[in-house]
Amino acid sequence: MQREAGVRLNIGKVLLIVLDGVGVGELPDAARYGDEGSNTLANTARTVGGLRLPVMESWGLGNILPVEGVRPAHSPLAFFGRMAQRSLGKDSTTGHWELAGLVLGKEFPTFPSGFPPSLMQRFLTVTGCSGFLGNKTASGTAIIEELGGEHVRTGFPIVYTSADSVFQIAAHEEIVPLRRLYEICQLTRDLVCTGTSAVGRVIARPFVGAEGAFTRTTNRKDFSLDPPEPTLLDILHTHGFETAGVGKVDDLFANRGLRSSRHTRTNAEGVAELVARASHMKQGFIIANLGDFDSLYGHRNDPHGFAGALEEFDAALPSIVETLRPGDVLILTADHGNDPVTPSTDHSREYVPLLCFSPGQGQGRDLGTRGTFADVAKTVVEYFGISDSMPGTSFLSQIRTM
Repeated sequence: MQREAGVRLNIGKVLLIVLDGVGVGELPDAARYGDEGSNTLANTARTVGGLRLPVMESWGLGNILPVEGVRPAHSPLAFFGRMAQRSLGKDSTTGHWELAGLVLGKEFPTFPSGFPPSLMQRFLTVTGCSGFLGNKTASGTAIIEELGGEHVRTGFPIVYTSADSVFQIAAHEEIVPLRRLYEICQLTRDLVCTGTSAVGRVIARPFVGAEGAFTRTTNRKDFSLDPPEPTLLDILHTHGFETAGVGKVDDLFANRGLRSSRHTRTNAEGVAELVARASHMKQGFIIANLGDFDSLYGHRNDPHGFAGALEEFDAALPSIVETLRPGDVLILTADHGNDPVTPSTDHSREYVPLLCFSPGQGQGRDLGTRGTFADVAKTVVEYFGISDSMPGTSFLSQIRTM
């Protein structure tokens, strides 16, 4: 039986932190996606000569898998495990939706050979652009280096995709103002990428600089599909609980189910916003996406940058923990992999880590390999005393030892 909106039990808050792209080893079906050998965390650690993550080490990160520099904890301070993705695909939207209890039985469409002429003609008609450049699978940094100069001369937006279900539009901020770029992306989302061409995300990829020295800015914006069914955020919001998003969460869920959100641009900004919100929240749910691992380092095959970002986050974890009261829960996980060591610059089909910490919980234990990311949503709704029909299996009884 569902609880009435506004009724509060002896509950507090849940923080869900998604380390975007931090996978922990290839899934059994990784070969189907060309991701054999992917292990974002372990490969990064091996390549840089070991990671220094003392907080996550004490929580049990090294108990999930062997990671150079991260020892298994004899008495872990958190519950630990890993989760397999049940949904098809390896996209950020797919991963976040499954974490929120929405398992997709069909992959978003991908376009490894570029978008068909009919779609691109519709793009020109709908957006009013007089031309486009690219229309191929490419690395975002590589394609602006290749076509940025021509874009500046012609004003044509650069269109490209990847192994993921994305329609990406790059433009120089001085040639196509941000407002216009966002308008083009919104029109593409609403009127171009529809039906069988309904990609998971249309992404604005602005950049600045001069030819030979173009750099992408932090003004990226994702235009995702509306979730086809209610998610964890919708359910919590309907039952009167405070819900907040940090990072690109608002984009990934099409702003649905969030009472408030802040679209932070960097990991440091995201952590600061999370700490500020969590410090004042007594009851409710915050989901934060920290995207630097993925966007700055995974997609650019930069294991040293990836390692540095992990170590910076580990150093910031105590400030997040300080916001927790007895009974609060912090869940740390990821949405997919993005191995910076493999030749690919795309996401990788991997297990994701699971670390659950609560003040005063006592020694953590192994939560095993979970069959779906949706176990997170199932756990959170049970924490808030809500009955639901979501897929997955709650691990609340395992972590609630107080």
